[in-house]
Amino acid sequence: MTGSFIFGVPHLRVYRGVNMQVKQYFKLKEDIPSHISVCLGLASFAALFGLWCLLTYGGHVPTLFLPSPSDVVRQFWTMLTELGLFLDIVASVYRVTTGFVLASLIGIPLGLVMGSFKVAEGLVEPVVGFIRYMPASAFIPLLILWIGIGDLQKIAVIFIGTFFQQVLMVRDVTKNVSKELVDTSYTLGATQKAAFIKVILPGALPGIMDTLRITLGWAWTYLVVAELVAASSGLGYMIMESQRFLRTAGIIVGILIIGLLGLLTDMLFKAAYTRMFPWLERGSE
Repeated sequence: MTGSFIFGVPHLRVYRGVNMQVKQYFKLKEDIPSHISVCLGLASFAALFGLWCLLTYGGHVPTLFLPSPSDVVRQFWTMLTELGLFLDIVASVYRVTTGFVLASLIGIPLGLVMGSFKVAEGLVEPVVGFIRYMPASAFIPLLILWIGIGDLQKIAVIFIGTFFQQVLMVRDVTKNVSKELVDTSYTLGATQKAAFIKVILPGALPGIMDTLRITLGWAWTYLVVAELVAASSGLGYMIMESQRFLRTAGIIVGILIIGLLGLLTDMLFKAAYTRMFPWLERGSE
């Protein structure tokens, strides 16, 4: 009886049930439970960390090219206690935050207007679309000439790298708000101002939050470029100093810190999105 239960029909039913549940996760655009998503994310990090350990502790890669995790931890502690790493982090966070906030304060209203009025889109979109293809690093010599080598120049690089992409993304989100909803609001007696405030803006707001989350990630990627020239502080400066003195572990420390800060801000935006728009489906629990 025991063998029949384990290897017979009951066991086969359990196997088929598990198999069908696994197949369900591989269907197009099908949600998966949040705990499965978390486990998959942790597994990918664990695999990457395991490969790092295998290459370094196994002696397959010289320390100069890829230091071990323990070497990176020791270098992090040295930089934190002796080389002013905390001040570099503060300087970089200030520059990224300021550049991103300035870009958002101008880019969001401009994108909303472009997405709401074809006249504004026709006037602004060609210029914005043209400039957005120019790499932000190409503006560094001009920015140094115009505003010097201080924090303002580095903030301007992050602003340029973020603003033009953000404007067009907010424009697209605003254009996706259903025109039928706007026409319905007119039918119910709303003015153009009321339709914009009560229909277009609420309809575009979830997409704008996603746009901010994505463009903030871009702002972090422009940090090293912004701090590449004439900098005396910041994570980008610290990475370049580590490269100059062949401190490969210091380079990895800087890269990991930027990645962790970017991941933290991304998680904060996701939490804010869930709090602000709980009615939107964000995946099954």
